[in-house]
Amino acid sequence: MRSFFKYTLATIFGLFLFLFIGLIILIGIGASAGKGNEVSVKDNSVLKIKLDGPIVEREVENPFENLDFPGAPESNIGLYELKKAILKAKEDPKIKGIFLEGSFARIGYATNEEIRTALLDFKKSKKFIYSYGEYFSEASFYTAAVSDSIFLNPEGLIEFNGISTNIPFFKGTLEKLEIQPEVFRVGEFKSAVEPFLRENMSDANRLQATSFLNSINNYNITQVAQNRSLTYENTKLLSDSMKVRSASDAVQLGLISKTAYSDQVMSSIRKKLGIGKEDEINFITYNKYKNGESKEEEGDVSSNKIAIIFGQGEIGSGKGDEGSIGSEKICEALEKARNDKKVKAVVLRINSPGGSALASDVMWREIQLTKKVKPIIASMSDVAASGGYYMAMGCDKIVAHPNTITGSIGVFGLMFNAQNMFKNKLGITFDGVKTGNYSDIGEGTRPFTAGERQIVQHEVDKIYETFTTKAAEGRKMKVEDLKKIAGGRVWSGLEAKQNGLVDELGGIEKAIELAAQQAKIGKDYRIKLLPVEKNFFEQLMTQLGGEAKIKFMQMELGELYPVLSQIKKIQRMEGIQARMPFDFILN
Repeated sequence: MRSFFKYTLATIFGLFLFLFIGLIILIGIGASAGKGNEVSVKDNSVLKIKLDGPIVEREVENPFENLDFPGAPESNIGLYELKKAILKAKEDPKIKGIFLEGSFARIGYATNEEIRTALLDFKKSKKFIYSYGEYFSEASFYTAAVSDSIFLNPEGLIEFNGISTNIPFFKGTLEKLEIQPEVFRVGEFKSAVEPFLRENMSDANRLQATSFLNSINNYNITQVAQNRSLTYENTKLLSDSMKVRSASDAVQLGLISKTAYSDQVMSSIRKKLGIGKEDEINFITYNKYKNGESKEEEGDVSSNKIAIIFGQGEIGSGKGDEGSIGSEKICEALEKARNDKKVKAVVLRINSPGGSALASDVMWREIQLTKKVKPIIASMSDVAASGGYYMAMGCDKIVAHPNTITGSIGVFGLMFNAQNMFKNKLGITFDGVKTGNYSDIGEGTRPFTAGERQIVQHEVDKIYETFTTKAAEGRKMKVEDLKKIAGGRVWSGLEAKQNGLVDELGGIEKAIELAAQQAKIGKDYRIKLLPVEKNFFEQLMTQLGGEAKIKFMQMELGELYPVLSQIKKIQRMEGIQARMPFDFILN
C-alpha cells in the first residue's frame, strides 16, 4: 500500500510538472512568435534605453523577457544588438531622440566606450540624447556624459571620484581551515595566487594595478572633460578631490545640466519634441525596438561575409556555456568560418580574464589554421588577459580600447592540500595503495613531495616558455623583448598599444574595418555571427534549469552569494592556469 501511494503521488507530481513545463513552452512560443517582425514606430518617437541590467557581448535570446514569473531568467542587453538599434534609430526618421535611464550600470569601461561611440555617432544626425538618473555611478555617468542634457534628481548623487579595486585575501581563512595551498607560478606580476599566500598586495601587484587603473581613469576623465566642455585639469581635480558631493555641486561644477524630478524631465522632453504639456510621449523601449532588427548588417545582398566569433567568460575545455568560453565551441566556430567560402575574414571578439592554459592553446592552434586561409582580427572588449591574450596573440592584428585590460602573459598552477582539515576538523583520515611513485599526485589529501613540486613547476615553466614564444612570434618581437613586458603584468589597452602588445585602438567596428581591408573586399560584405545560437527549446531548458537554480541560490544566500561564487572560482582554478592576476571589480 505504501508503494501504491508513493508511485501515485509521483505520477501526479510528474503530470503537474509536465503540464507546467508545457504551459511555459506555449507561453514562450507565443512570446517568440512576435519576435523578428517589423515593429511599428509612431512619428515623433523617442527610443528609451535603460542601462541598469547586465550588458554582455551578444544577446542571448530570452523568450520570457517580457514575462514575470518565478524563476524567469533576467534579461540582458547584448552590446552588439544595442549598437545596431542605436544605428537604426539614427537613420529612422520617426525617432527624434534617445532617452537614457540608468543609475547602476553593470558594465565594463571598454563596453561603455563602445556604447558611447555609438551614441556620439547617433548625435551626428542632430537628434537629441537626454539622460536621467536618481543616482549616477561612475560607469553610468561615463555613458551619460555624451548626452545633450543630463538630469539628476535634486536629492540624488553622482559618483565622480575615480576608480578603485578591492581584492579579497583568503590566507587567514585557509589557515583557520588548515588547508595548505600548493602554488607554482612564473612571473613577478603573476599574482593570481596571492590571495591564498598573503594578506595584502605585493609591491609588484600594487605597481601594476596602480599603473593600469590610472591609465584607464585618466582616459575616462579626458573623455568626460571633452563631452562636458571642461578642461582636463579641472575635471581631474573634481575627481581626485571628490568635489561633487551633491546634485547642486554637479550642476555648479558643470558635470550635469540641471536637477529635476522625473515629471520635470518628461516636460523637457515634450518641449524638445514640440508637443503639448498633456500630450503623451511616444516612447519605444529598446526591447521592442530591437525586435524589428534583422540579424544581418546592411549590405545583406552581398555574398561576401565577415564572421564575428564571440568569446566571453572564463576559458575551459568542452562546450562551455553562454557565460564562459569553451574551447570546443570556439574551435567549431573557427572551423565553420574557415571552411565557409563566403566568409572572407574573421573577427574574434574576446572578453575574458583567461582560464585553462590547455584550452587556450587548443584555440590558438585553430586560430593558426584559420590564419593560413583568411585574415583573422582580434577585437578586445573589457578584458582580454592571460588566456584571453593567448587567443588574441595568434591573430593577424589586435584591436583594443584604451581602457581594455589586457596582457597578463604568465602561468600559474594551484592545488590544495586539505589533509589537516579532514583530520582535525572532520575526523577523516586517508590511506591507500599505488602502483607508482606519482600515481596519487595532486590528490589533495597529503602534502606534495619535493619531487612532485619539481614536476609541476617544470610543467608551469614549460607552458610559460610556450606562451611567451608564441606571443613573441605573433607580435613579431624577440622573445627576450617580449618577456620584459610579460611576467604576468597587466596593462591597459593604451599601455599595451605603447609597448607593442596591441596594434590598433578602437572597437569592434575598427576590427571589422581591418578585416575587410585585409580581405580586400571594401564595404561589400555582410556579417555572420558565430557560434550559432541555441534554438528556443535549448534556451528554455537552460533557463528553466541552470539560471533558475542560480536565481534561487542568490535569493537564499543574499550577500553570501558572492562568497560562494568566489569558492566556485577557486575550484575551477585548480590545475595549470593562464588567467588574470586577480578577479576585481572597478568601483
